[in-house]
Amino acid sequence: MRKVLFLPGSGASPDFWKPVGSRLPAEWSRHYFGWPGLGHQPHDPAIKGMDDLVAMVVARMDGPVDLVAQSMGGVIAARIALAHPQLVRRLVLTVTSGGVDMASFGASDWRIEYRKLFPDAAEWIYEPRAAAPLPVEHIAAPTLLIWGDSDAVSPLAVGQHLAARLPNARLHVLKGGHHDLASARPDDVAPLITRHLDAD
Repeated sequence: MRKVLFLPGSGASPDFWKPVGSRLPAEWSRHYFGWPGLGHQPHDPAIKGMDDLVAMVVARMDGPVDLVAQSMGGVIAARIALAHPQLVRRLVLTVTSGGVDMASFGASDWRIEYRKLFPDAAEWIYEPRAAAPLPVEHIAAPTLLIWGDSDAVSPLAVGQHLAARLPNARLHVLKGGHHDLASARPDDVAPLITRHLDAD
């Protein structure tokens, strides 16, 4: 059975991907992660940073799986694909940094608004090392990149940059898509993901 793990962004809600997940083939297994201590999710003393979130996801991977990830979740997915290539069958990355320097692409600073929305979020999310550069050119898994052309947080140029660096990637651009496109436009996003994950 195909097993799909859904990773949210820093908003951290396990509900983020459910509109898309509900539109994927019914026989596929799904698991929706939430990130303890981020967004409105309860804190967990065991979670002290990105390394712990990576470990949390890997612990649920008992064989090759598909990772579908949003924004910060895409950094987690990319790290897993690099460290455990045998466990990642296919990747879907939406509006992520992918471990690149976002400021150099004109990305807006999300931290001010994030702190207003989630004042109780763990402080580690604001640390620069939470988004350290990644050698994404070594990711072997077939990867679908989904971007909007109206995203100020992760501009389209970031998606184009990742498409050029990833050896087995395809970029799909949604006209008028913003940073929330995966949850806001599930009827557009779900068919793209289904085709990509069902390609072999």
